[in-house]
Amino acid sequence: MEIKFIEIKEKDSQAILDMMADFNAIDNYPFDRQKCLENLDILILNKHLGRIWMIQAEDALAGYIVLTFGFSFEYKGRMAMIDEFYIIENYRNLGIGRKTMEFMQEKAAELGVKTILLEVENHNEKAKRLYFKQGYSGKDRSLLTKSLKNS
Repeated sequence: MEIKFIEIKEKDSQAILDMMADFNAIDNYPFDRQKCLENLDILILNKHLGRIWMIQAEDALAGYIVLTFGFSFEYKGRMAMIDEFYIIENYRNLGIGRKTMEFMQEKAAELGVKTILLEVENHNEKAKRLYFKQGYSGKDRSLLTKSLKNS
């Protein structure tokens, strides 16, 4: 199966938003379509913040992946986070996840990234197996978050 990764443009936003809604629904996360559209526009226009790719399998839309950038002394410089990674249900378990992760590692290295971080739900055993096979590991610490009032 031929897999392609296409960096999105503004014209692709609606297709990405539909998949983002499905992705958030998996774990019953709230989804603000308008805010996500605003953030898509920001990311598309500011490549120093990150990139989004559509995943195509045999020329059909199969998913998307978002890579955002940061900087860390602990991680030796430019770091990236796989912020979202979604494969449409009909395209799961076909090797697309593995190929996508391999693509991300190559692309991140080209973009000067030293370390890739990702977050996975504790119940998502398939995703954890994929990530562990790709060389990702956990640390003995917790990811803590705080939303600011202006968000």
